[in-house]
Amino acid sequence: MMGARANASANAADCGEYAELDPTGRYGRYNDVLGKGASKTVYRAFDEYQGMEVAWNQVKLYDFLQCPDDLERLYCEIHLLKTLKHKNIMKFYTSWVDVSARHINFITEMFTSGTLRQYRQKHRKVNIWAVKDWCRQILSGLLYLHSHNPPIIHRDLKCDNIFVNGNQGEVKIGDLGLAAILRKSHAVHCVGTPEFMAPEVYAEEYNELVDIYSFGMCVLEMVTFEYPYSECSYPVQIYKRVISGTKPEALYKVKDPMVRQFVEKCLTTASERLTARELLNDPFLRIDGMALCPGDGDYTLLNNYLRQPYLRHAYSNGSVMSNGFSESIDEGAPTEFEDDDTKADGIDLFNGHEDEPLGTVDIAIKGRKSEDGGIFLRLRITDDDAGYATSIFHLMLRLILH
Repeated sequence: MMGARANASANAADCGEYAELDPTGRYGRYNDVLGKGASKTVYRAFDEYQGMEVAWNQVKLYDFLQCPDDLERLYCEIHLLKTLKHKNIMKFYTSWVDVSARHINFITEMFTSGTLRQYRQKHRKVNIWAVKDWCRQILSGLLYLHSHNPPIIHRDLKCDNIFVNGNQGEVKIGDLGLAAILRKSHAVHCVGTPEFMAPEVYAEEYNELVDIYSFGMCVLEMVTFEYPYSECSYPVQIYKRVISGTKPEALYKVKDPMVRQFVEKCLTTASERLTARELLNDPFLRIDGMALCPGDGDYTLLNNYLRQPYLRHAYSNGSVMSNGFSESIDEGAPTEFEDDDTKADGIDLFNGHEDEPLGTVDIAIKGRKSEDGGIFLRLRITDDDAGYATSIFHLMLRLILH
């Protein structure tokens, strides 16, 4: 019976039949459920003006509206969401209140790979460089929120509220519906998920650094696959451990000392906790000694990145560490371009050498120095499993030496 209903829903979507339209007639909602929580259901929808799929979020008003002040606060937060424009923040398009059904509906961008928690559980063999990239993107989004005046606090940051476009490597912070502008004039309500809440949240006297604490818990979940404080059976147990400063047991399962130290920096007391900007400059997230802060042109530092001795195996299917990272470091790879290779113009920098196969994937990088001092690189990737007889990807890059 359930299968028949699912098929009927899928058929309705295929035929373009909507279950509901927004007041303007621009957005049509299908019955396909993308996600569901205690008070919110997310449906697949379609934007007829842009010709693209979007997410239709439907929230029950009675879950958090108790008085006119709450309603006013909600409208203020919705207005705020519409103004947020950042590559690592979920795009918010429009919203409206369905008074008769006591729902608030808002349209956001749709993600191809679900939440970061789902994505990490699905792809368990992930290199540490991928985790670092996710961290940079999340911190970049937090820096944007926290840089507002007054700062915008998410208050419920967790891997379930971070979304992924896996085909583009994009990670974005979402579910900002409970976020609010930090106001010093009055205390705000205690909201969030106990496992990810900083100790000071329970006292209702906190600032934007509570998001950094939650971020640390997200990193911990990314590298251990464990929900923080999963050893506890009840929220009150979590509460007692958090306020007493007891860290989750998962932290002590992290074998990589740099990863563990980075997480501990996020989970320390509020007075010692680093900001999003400071964490982006942390050695753990640097490439070749250079920080990838917003505004630096994150991926323009390829010249330095290529000098990493482990670059060639960044996507290896090699051995898996206890924290779920794949790691195959070639200790013999050169850390700098050899002097002999750069003396004369027109010679092959890599002498036509191809890297050893990484599972069924063969990656080769070839380079040539030109007369004007530039370097041309060709990246060749061949995937035998995918059935490609020739390279599936050629990339030509030109790097100017300074």
